Amino acid sequence: MFTSVLMIEKALTSADVEFVTTLHGDEPITFHVLLQPRGDQADRLLRAIDDVALGELDEAAREGDTPEGQEAAGYGERALQVSLTALRAAGCAAQGQLIENHPLDALKALVAEAGADEVIVLTDPHYVEEFFHRDWASRARHKVGVPVLKLFSHSLADED
Repeated sequence: MFTSVLMIEKALTSADVEFVTTLHGDEPITFHVLLQPRGDQADRLLRAIDDVALGELDEAAREGDTPEGQEAAGYGERALQVSLTALRAAGCAAQGQLIENHPLDALKALVAEAGADEVIVLTDPHYVEEFFHRDWASRARHKVGVPVLKLFSHSLADED
């Protein structure tokens, strides 16, 4: 059984599920999912810059409408349950948890606890953080002791 820790920031789409569940052919996979709901004002600014870089000016203007902090917890719990259900429907074992603070500390602990074979970071592009190597995948590579695969979401999940 192959064990993957999957870090996400929103609900997996069907394309995302198909992608991560077929990475290792027919080998059975157990997923340990970590989902961190959206963060603080600094995150909002970085997301707006990413939107502008992608030419999505309307999205940049709506960043203020995105739930933050405690408001995001309900969204995060629903997104986690949707993702776990989809992974299980694809024939994989899956469990997960929300993380609020220090995602890389939680990741490192879970990798050790689960005896993970790899970490998959599945997110939308975050150009500013990636440029400065401050994104989850870049930082995790120096912390977890297993291969870290960075993937971009295939399509946008409905965030309403």
